[in-house]
Amino acid sequence: MTPDAELAAARIRQLVDLTKALTIRLADETRAFEAQRPQDAAASLPKTQELANLYRRDSAHVKANPALLAFAPAADKAALLKATEAFETVLARHSRAVDAARKISEGLMQAIAQEVAAARTPASAYGAGGQAHAGDGRAFALNRTA
Repeated sequence: MTPDAELAAARIRQLVDLTKALTIRLADETRAFEAQRPQDAAASLPKTQELANLYRRDSAHVKANPALLAFAPAADKAALLKATEAFETVLARHSRAVDAARKISEGLMQAIAQEVAAARTPASAYGAGGQAHAGDGRAFALNRTA
């Protein structure tokens, strides 16, 4: 094997390992969301973010420089393709699970906000003297960003 081929093979194996590690981590987080245990996913979030940043950086580098993998063995390229397909499948499932958890969380917050607003709003819009009630000045913020 030539030095170029050895370097390409090592680089592609590194990408395969990184892709598999990130896939496993996202699959674990997805199972946590699906089991309605987001706190389990939150515990591993820093490591997932680190792997995702490495994956983003390395895949962007390879995309910008496809010659880096040009001399890699076909079997290694096939392994990377297989790992990437598995990653994309898990990523789509993870995205759906996170979106569902977000919608549930937002729904709960909206229900709480509505209950708080209803509890603060007087039953009658006007007082005995014909003046509108001032209402409760305390605020309840609902931030729609996740």
